[in-house]
Amino acid sequence: MHIYPDAKAVIEALGPDEPIICNRPHAADRAARFFTAKFPGETLYAVKANPSPELLKVLWGAGVTHYDVASIAEVRLARETLPDATLCFMHPVKTRRAVREAYHQHGVRVFALDTQEELEKIVTACSDDEGNPAEDLRLLVRMRVSSDHSELSLASKFGAELGEAAPLLQTTRQHCDWLGVCFHVGSQAMSPFAYVQALDRVRAAIAEAAVTVDVIDVGGGFPSIYPDMEPPPLEDYFTIIKQHFEALPIAYNADLWCEPGRALCAEYSSLLVCVEKRRGNELYINDGAYGALFDAAHVGWRFPVNALEDDLIKPLSDFAFFGPTCDDIDYMPGPFSLPEDIQSGDYIEIGMIGAYGSAMKTGFNGFGDAEQVIVHDEPMASLYRGDRVRPESDNVVSLR
Repeated sequence: MHIYPDAKAVIEALGPDEPIICNRPHAADRAARFFTAKFPGETLYAVKANPSPELLKVLWGAGVTHYDVASIAEVRLARETLPDATLCFMHPVKTRRAVREAYHQHGVRVFALDTQEELEKIVTACSDDEGNPAEDLRLLVRMRVSSDHSELSLASKFGAELGEAAPLLQTTRQHCDWLGVCFHVGSQAMSPFAYVQALDRVRAAIAEAAVTVDVIDVGGGFPSIYPDMEPPPLEDYFTIIKQHFEALPIAYNADLWCEPGRALCAEYSSLLVCVEKRRGNELYINDGAYGALFDAAHVGWRFPVNALEDDLIKPLSDFAFFGPTCDDIDYMPGPFSLPEDIQSGDYIEIGMIGAYGSAMKTGFNGFGDAEQVIVHDEPMASLYRGDRVRPESDNVVSLR
């Protein structure tokens, strides 16, 4: 990848007609070192958020050794990129062939499940040619928990209900060397209490099951900063998770895991787009709903924006975006605040698209090409660079 000091330098050098993704390895490195130093357990990177091999190598170099993979394609990619990484197949529904390949060819020993059917599938697929069951399986039962404190819910698709969890834990314990419980509070959890509610549910299930639990995986949901979404300090999340983890009825040497995706990679990338047409307060740009701005279109996500022309000095106005395809749903309502005199031919940098941005790009309608470059400047917002004033927090309450 070519290296530039900042987005303006990219525009000056390339004058691009196609979108450009600007990657900031130093931002991802900083986020990873924050988690590995401050989270009171093991940090697993959720590969689905951004599967870039270059990013995976940055995270590995910063001390992230465990990776949450959710498909056999992610297993293959992560194993090829990081031969020594610990891969955890955390999708609760997998094909037998995927489980078999992951276990026998790629050394995966950690699998998540949320039903008896999935347990039987894993046990069978990991058995040897004579039908002898594997003796080194590490299995986590995924529980359904509330997403009430999160911007994007993940409460409807996966997870055993509280009434189902205890018998499933008891049965799973019989087939594994090491038993865990996992959950996901939803994406962009804006309060640490999301994890309190979830861990209280886990407590009830473990107490009813009366089994030895070796790991608690609190999943993802750790937030990043976006316009109108200013989360509490991540240290508050870590503190409250640790307090409630230590109060669970689990093995004395049980491990604590988390699976951040967005929090590790949101600051990694920004997107450079060109305005191709203006119609009132609607800007037609060369990336959109079928590209790196999927979230802006389909869930109304507001990303930070910055106009890159020096002569745009008028007051700001709110704009919506249309993407480049001929589909009407290629629309991003925003609002995105930009100089009111922005016009066709001007360039815009859209920040914080490292999570689910490049990962969601398609080739629909012949669009989708985007060169990637490295830039050395800072992301538009950061939880990690130390310039954010930490507010007095009432989120952390002692259990004593």
